[in-house]
Amino acid sequence: MRPVLDAQNLSKRFTIHQLDKHITGCTDVSIRIEPGEFVGITGRSGSGKSTVLKLIYRTYLPQEGTILYDSNEFGTVDLTSADEQTVIYLRHHEIGYVSQFLNVIPRTTAREIVETAILETGRDAEFARTETERILAHFELDRELWDSYPNNFSGGEKLRLNIARAMVKHPRLLLLDEPTASLDGRSKERVRLLIEQLKNEGTTMLGIFHDLEFMGGLCDKEYSMSLGSFTA
Repeated sequence: MRPVLDAQNLSKRFTIHQLDKHITGCTDVSIRIEPGEFVGITGRSGSGKSTVLKLIYRTYLPQEGTILYDSNEFGTVDLTSADEQTVIYLRHHEIGYVSQFLNVIPRTTAREIVETAILETGRDAEFARTETERILAHFELDRELWDSYPNNFSGGEKLRLNIARAMVKHPRLLLLDEPTASLDGRSKERVRLLIEQLKNEGTTMLGIFHDLEFMGGLCDKEYSMSLGSFTA
C-alpha cells in the first residue's frame, strides 16, 4: 500500500530583503504517513512545525525536497511542482487545513462559511444545509451566531468554526496546526471526538500540538522538532 504522503528532504529558507537577513524555516525534513495514520509533530514555538504543514498545503514552496501525495483523483502528485489548478482541486476535495486563525471573506456568515466548504466538494444545497447545522451544533456554537459575521466572535468561537469548516469536508488528508490552542476543556473534547470519528473513517492526519495530553491515544507516530529539523 502506498503512503498517503511521502515528503523527503524538505528545506525552506525565508529572506527579509530590507534587512538582508535569512531565516531557516526547516532543514532536510522527511516524513512518511501511511493511510489512516495520525502523526503528531511537537516542539517549541519557532522550531519549524508550521512551516512543514504550510509546505505540504502548498502555502510555501521549498527550496529543496519533494512532497509526494497519493491523490484519489490524480494518482501520485508532487505538491512542490503541481500546477495551481491541481492544488485548488486538492484543497477543495482532498486536503484540509486547520490553522489557529480564521481567514474568510468579510460579511460572510458562519453558516455560509461551512456550507460553501461542503458545496466545494460537489454535494447539493440540501445536504450542505443539514450537515452545516449538524457540525455547528456539535461544536456548540450558539444558534444566534450561525447567521452572524465571525469578526465579532471570540477567539475560541473562531477556532471552532475554522475546525468545523475543515472537518465537515471529511478530507483524505487533514493538516492540523494547533487546533486546540485557545479552546477550553469541553471544546477540546468536541474536537477530539471528531478527530476520532475521522480517524475511524480512514482520514489520514498530520497535526501540530503543544498539548501532549490531548494527543494521548490518538497519534500513531510522533515527531519532535528543534531548530527546523526532526530530532531523534
